[in-house]
Amino acid sequence: MSVRTHYDNHLSKFYSWMVGDFESKEESFRKFLAQQNILPLNSKQAIDLGAGHGIHSTALLKSGFVVTAVDFNNALLNELRVNVKNNQVNIINDDIRNVKRFGGNSPELILCMGDTLTHLDSKTDIKNFIGQIAETIVENGKVILSFRDYSPASAGDTKTIPVKSDEARQLTCILKYEEEHVLVTDIFNEKINNDWKRSESSYRKVRISPIEVCNYLEGSGMKIIYREETNGMHTIVAQK
Repeated sequence: MSVRTHYDNHLSKFYSWMVGDFESKEESFRKFLAQQNILPLNSKQAIDLGAGHGIHSTALLKSGFVVTAVDFNNALLNELRVNVKNNQVNIINDDIRNVKRFGGNSPELILCMGDTLTHLDSKTDIKNFIGQIAETIVENGKVILSFRDYSPASAGDTKTIPVKSDEARQLTCILKYEEEHVLVTDIFNEKINNDWKRSESSYRKVRISPIEVCNYLEGSGMKIIYREETNGMHTIVAQK
C-alpha cells in the first residue's frame, strides 16, 4: 500500500491520538526554535513540509513566522485549520517533493519533521528532495529535519512495538526489515459499543542513517549546525 493510501484510509483516523497532547508538543517545539536561535528575520517565510495536524506550524506562527503548511492528507489539514485557531496559514494539499512550488516568497526556514522524510520512496528520492530544499531556501536560511534511523537492524529482522493504549484504543506497530526499506504495519484496535474492532494497514519507510542525511545536506551546500538523537528520533539543523 502507498504511504498516501495508508494515511487516507487508516492512520489519519487516529493520528492525533497517537501523537499525544498537542499543546505540550507545540510548546516544546517552540522552545526548541528559541534555543536554536531560529527566529524570523527578513522574509519571515517558513514552509512546514508534512505539516500533519499542525504542531510545528502552530509553533512557527507563535514564533512570528509567516507559515505555509503542506501535506497530502485532507483530514489532517482540516485538523490543522482548527488547531491554528483562525490564524492565517497558507495551507496546501500537495506532495512535499514539489517544494519548489511553495518557495515563491523566499523562505528562510524549511522543516520536515516527525519521520516524514522516511516516507519517501528511496534514498535517491530523499537525496533529490533535500537538493530541492537547498535550492528553494534563501542564503543563510535554515532547514530542520527529523526522522527515525531504521538502518541498524538486519534484513529479515522483525520488531513488535506497543505504541500506545488506553481504555478504548490500542495501537501496535510491527516492523519487518528489508534491504532498503522497513515494512510498517499499524494494527489499531478500538472499543465500539463494548466490542473491540480491529483494523490494520501496511506501508514502507526508507532505511537511512543520520550520516547519510548529513552527507546529502552537505552535498547540497548546507552546513550542519545541530544534530541530536532523542528516544530514537534524530533532529538535524542545517544552514545554507
